Amino acid sequence: MNTPATQVNRLAAGMVGLGMIFDETYRPFFEAVRRRPLYDPAFGICHVDLAAVASRTGRRADAYRSAGTLGDFQSFKEPDAMGQLLKSRKLNFVCVATPDNRHFEAAKAVLEAGKHLLVEKPSVLSLAELDELDRLARQNGVLAKVVYHKLLDPDHKKLRTLVYDGQLKHVNNGYCTLLEPKLISGEQFSEWIRGRNPGTYVAVHYIKLIDFTFGGRLVQVSCTGQRGIVGPADGDTWDSTQLRLIYRYDSGREACFDIHTSWVTPNNFPGYVEQEVQFRFDNGVWNGHSRKRGVECTIEDQTPLKTKISINNHYNGSFVEPWGERSQRGYGIEVIERFAREVAQVEFGGPAEERAQRLEAVRNLHYNDISADRQVVAAVHAMEAILARHAAGQPGAVVDIDAPEGGLVLRLPGVAEPEVLYSGRVNAQ
Repeated sequence: MNTPATQVNRLAAGMVGLGMIFDETYRPFFEAVRRRPLYDPAFGICHVDLAAVASRTGRRADAYRSAGTLGDFQSFKEPDAMGQLLKSRKLNFVCVATPDNRHFEAAKAVLEAGKHLLVEKPSVLSLAELDELDRLARQNGVLAKVVYHKLLDPDHKKLRTLVYDGQLKHVNNGYCTLLEPKLISGEQFSEWIRGRNPGTYVAVHYIKLIDFTFGGRLVQVSCTGQRGIVGPADGDTWDSTQLRLIYRYDSGREACFDIHTSWVTPNNFPGYVEQEVQFRFDNGVWNGHSRKRGVECTIEDQTPLKTKISINNHYNGSFVEPWGERSQRGYGIEVIERFAREVAQVEFGGPAEERAQRLEAVRNLHYNDISADRQVVAAVHAMEAILARHAAGQPGAVVDIDAPEGGLVLRLPGVAEPEVLYSGRVNAQ
């Protein structure tokens, strides 16, 4: 008898963008699942094939295909790489790992084509775009999910467990920092860095961590930053940003969170990134530091430039397992596998007539569903607007959330009339 546990199923995946993020996380996932399919008693064995990719030039796709570890996928390059990908094969889901200001158009096309979507953070840069993606996902009966791999970091999972279980009581304030080397802005992402900022690129991880772990309602956003290294000192390209969020809780109490980000740390810094968090509670303090929790390794003529002294083996590491198998694993890869399992659950986890119930159950996983991204996107939307005004010679703006005038209301010092960035409400009454 063919029960769900003995079924053999297949998912075909598309990939948009083959840059650093693909190489670090998506590539090792697709290689691993090609060797060993997913399995769950609910949906049986599920093969996941990388069927098609879309990129600007196709050069990296050719190199990956020549290596042979990803199978014989189709490759489409510009012009109209996205359109060709969506028409190429019967894809079940598509992953979007393009620069953040290009997410919306690609994600919209995926959902309009009726494919499940996994998009890198931040999902989009405005609430109007988020509304549209959520509408399309519901209209077409597919998932729209966002990659927040830091929620799967073992330290962050433990933090949330202590909050969830009530051991840490009421967060009062917090500080997060993430500093990346100059090669991020000056080399790896130099083609799209103009007019962008590291806050949107990486602060969003901590916005989501705060939003998901502590709950509450976002009520105000402010931001400032520095320029002059990766762009002109009077331009709109930012070296570093300092973001402040105010949350209000059901008790009526508030908490303030400061998130500092930069992508101009020297390349010979001993760690790939410098990440640190501190959250203060009524009855405790949580401190986390990415380098201090890990290991240090010095190798002559290699560290700290070719190889870093501090290694984050939790995020993504290559290993020879005790039984001799080579593997690449970590929470940066696990989050993609989890999404593939969620798609398999929807499509193969029971009778076809119950698909709608399974779809709704997976949508209710608020750690990654686009419908739960409202406060995160509100913070990003506000930050982008504040920095744009700052670059235009109007620093010091703040954005109020769900104010009497609208959902996102920007207020400038000395200007009586506020600007409504988003007229709908961020949160339901």
